[in-house]
Amino acid sequence: MSKNKNPGNAKSKVIIPIIVIALLFLGIGVGMGYFKKNLYTVMKVPDFELTDQNSKKITNKDMLGKVYLVEFFFSRCPTICPIMNTNMRAIEEEINNPDFGIISITIDPENDTPELLKEHAKRIGVKSPNWHFLTGDRTYIGDLADKFNIYVGDEEDKSESLNHSGMIALVDKDGNIRCRYNKDNMPILYYSGLNYEDPEGKTPKLTGKYHPDREILIEDIRKLLK
Repeated sequence: MSKNKNPGNAKSKVIIPIIVIALLFLGIGVGMGYFKKNLYTVMKVPDFELTDQNSKKITNKDMLGKVYLVEFFFSRCPTICPIMNTNMRAIEEEINNPDFGIISITIDPENDTPELLKEHAKRIGVKSPNWHFLTGDRTYIGDLADKFNIYVGDEEDKSESLNHSGMIALVDKDGNIRCRYNKDNMPILYYSGLNYEDPEGKTPKLTGKYHPDREILIEDIRKLLK
């Protein structure tokens, strides 16, 4: 006569895999939540010391305690710089917080003197005293861009020297460059200051009406200001 199988063992064989699968999905959910809520630390912001539009020396140490953005630009740029300025102005307007600032570093210091940068700031409607348009030695600025890992053209190449990236660095109150994760949970490193012809931000266009990174920058700045 055969022995009856233990019904408890049969149930456990069914229940245990279900529990494992449930814990797996829970872990995935928690992990996704982590990436959505937390910002990645890229690196320490490089040391810098340059002169702003008020002829005042500004260093990275002066910006400690503030959340701020860093871009490279030049005032007579006819293409992406006006778009970047417009998006920066929109962020400045939206954040409107004394603990928020912007660092705009010219790659054309021969033209962009403090006096001219002051006129430029007035022309685009800058309101915050924490928005510093910085100028200085071109070699120093090129080396600084390299340390930020933001592309700036070689100053020795006249056809290339005024080319630059439209990327923006986000810096926290402790002087760390921060960023969010993309849909694949990989850090994006930098944010785009450009406009796009599509809401997903795949195709940049000077006349594009979409600026998805502007919106996510506002969200991430607010996270760091808390």
